[in-house]
This record gives sequence, C-alpha cells and structure tokens, in this order.
Amino acid sequence: MSNRVFSVILLPTAECNVACTYCFEHKEPHRLSLGLVPRLTGRLLDHIEHEGIKECEIYWQGGEVMIMGPAWFVEAGQLMDAAAAARGRRFTHYLQTNLISYTPVWNDVLFNMFGGSLGTSMDYPNDHRKLFKGGPAAYTTLWTQRLREAQAAGLQIGVIAVLHQGSLEVGPEAFYRYYTEELGLTSFQVNTPFPGGPAKAVAAEFDLDKVALGEFLGGLFDVWMERGHGRGISLGPFDELIHHFTGVPSRLPCIWKENCSNQFISIDAKGTVAQCDCWVTSYPESFFGNVLRDPNLTDMLSTSPGRRQFVERPKHLVEHEDCLECRFLSICHGGCPVRTYSALGTMLAKDPYCEVYKVIFARAEKYGRALLLSQPGAKAPPPRSGPARLPTAATP
Repeated sequence: MSNRVFSVILLPTAECNVACTYCFEHKEPHRLSLGLVPRLTGRLLDHIEHEGIKECEIYWQGGEVMIMGPAWFVEAGQLMDAAAAARGRRFTHYLQTNLISYTPVWNDVLFNMFGGSLGTSMDYPNDHRKLFKGGPAAYTTLWTQRLREAQAAGLQIGVIAVLHQGSLEVGPEAFYRYYTEELGLTSFQVNTPFPGGPAKAVAAEFDLDKVALGEFLGGLFDVWMERGHGRGISLGPFDELIHHFTGVPSRLPCIWKENCSNQFISIDAKGTVAQCDCWVTSYPESFFGNVLRDPNLTDMLSTSPGRRQFVERPKHLVEHEDCLECRFLSICHGGCPVRTYSALGTMLAKDPYCEVYKVIFARAEKYGRALLLSQPGAKAPPPRSGPARLPTAATP
C-alpha cells in the first residue's frame, strides 16, 4: 500500500462570525448536513482505496468552522473514523478557526478528534480582521482573550499571519516580537497576501512591492535564525526550507508543491469539489464536480476539464516561462496557481511572487550550508547551479 497521503480541505460551512475586509470567500447560509456525512465519507474512502492510499488528512475550515458546534463534530468525527477503520483506512483531522467562538466546551472534541491542537490566524498589526460590531482593536482584544484561554487549557496553537503593508512598515523585529514575546507562541507561519475574488481585482494594499516584501521576509528569516531556530520556535515556511537544505525530511507549503493537483482537493458544504478553498469559494469556472452527486470521485478527478489545467500547468511553465533556467525550480515548481490566477487571470504563468520566493530560497540555502558545515567532519554540498530538473505533467 502506498505511503502517500491524500488531503482534503473540507468546508462544512461558508458562514462566518466576523467581517474581515480582505476575505475572498462568498458567504452563504449553508451547512453540511450530518445526514450527508456518510455519503461524503464513502466517496473519499472509495477514492483513496482505489489509489492504494491508507491515510486521508481532513483540514476542517470555513467560513468559520466553529459555527458548526462541538456536538456536530463529535458525531461527524465518529461517523468518518468508524467508516475508515472498517475499510482499513484512517482519517487524520486538523482544525483551522478564527477562535472567536472558542470556549472550554470545545476542549473534549479538540483533544479527542484533533489531537489537542488547532490552527488560527492573526495579522500584525491587525488592520483588517474585524467583528461585526467593533473594529480591528475589538477583534484583537477578543481573539487574544480566546488564545489565552485555549493556551491555558493545554491546547497547542499554531498561528498564520497574512502580511500586508502595515507589516512591512513595522518591520521584521517588531513583527517577530509580537508573536513570540507578546503572544508567547512557539509556532507561527507567515503567508504572502492573497488577493482572491475576480481576476485582477486586487486591493492596492495587498499588491505589495515585491522588493520591499522580499527584504522584509529576508530580515524576518535572519531574526528567526538568530533568536528562534534551535530554540523551540517554529516559523513557517522557513523551518521546512531549512530542513530541505540540510537533508532533513520536509513538508513544504502547498504553494511550492510539485503539482498540487496530485495531493489535495477542497470540498465545500454543498459537495462542490475544486483544487483548494480559494478556488471552491471564489472561482466557479474551475470547479471539478460535486462529490455528493457524482458517485465516483476518482473518475471525476481524472476527467474534469477544470482539473486538467492544474495537471498540465508544470509542463506549460517550463515551455513558456523562464522557470527552467531557475536553480530553485525543484523547490518552487512555478509557485501557486491561484495566486497567479487572481493577479493575472490565468494560472498558466509563474507565480507573481517569484522574485520574493527566490530571496527566501537563497536565505534558506545559505543558512542550510552553514548548519551543515558546523557539524563535526561534515561537508556541505556544493551550491546548486544551472537549471533545475524538468518536472513532468502528472498523470491523473
């Protein structure tokens, strides 16, 4: 049986309890019925069984996923896990929430179904996350209170920070101190801004200057290597890049997957299937099908015209872009298709953050070589030179 893991970004609701100004999702008052969970589960299990895959990771997101309530998750989790065990398969569950609805009543399901951990998001400074009644300051106060309560309960919290113009203005030092000292986090991640929604409808504040963004991320990498690396602080995606350049097994973020179409899909509350949550909530022209209506997920993925574009993208990039000349192609693979589509109206181009990624990769390569050279008797590999290997279009 294959050691490959299949991942599903599952959105049981598109409803949300906050009013973030940069949200790209189309909010609908629709929730996944518990009565449909067995059908959804069966079709996922059929697919991974057909592919010879043992484990399926479920990333529960929204909207705001905690709107569903803990009792719903208890029943859904039991239904899914029992069905998987009966077929010699396994679901592993992860939760991403804005934390605003968190109370201790969630603790049992968080520890039993999600292994005592959860993911959440907070930007610094927070200029865009807002409550329906109250601005960013009120949101930050309430979110921080919920974070403290979750930490006190013993939950492991990972935080995603979306960079924006305000982040660049405060600088890497203050940014790093906020998450590690003020919030007391040992795990957080920085994401480049994602201007979702209709192509080219990019808010000016999130169309960041690429040079300034590269300088910020390079500086943040330096701060983390000096104060956090090897001291119990995980900062993504820098930590996984260090693993990559030092020969440690790594799991790079989805934006740098060889071809994301081979590794995960997203499903919304109505059963709509698309590549990821960005596509399923913003771009109906790229839907693959509907898992609740179509009886065979494997056939859907192999025949979908929408998915074919993702499958063929790597080949197109090396034929029509300058990616083949880049020594980091084997890490980047042309970057994120949805970031490309939202900015350019096509996914058949390289990621507009290309030059920013090169800054990060070069920093990671430098630090990786230094770490290898610091080991007694070790020799660092020579620097990469020349074009990276040519990726091939994956077979669905």
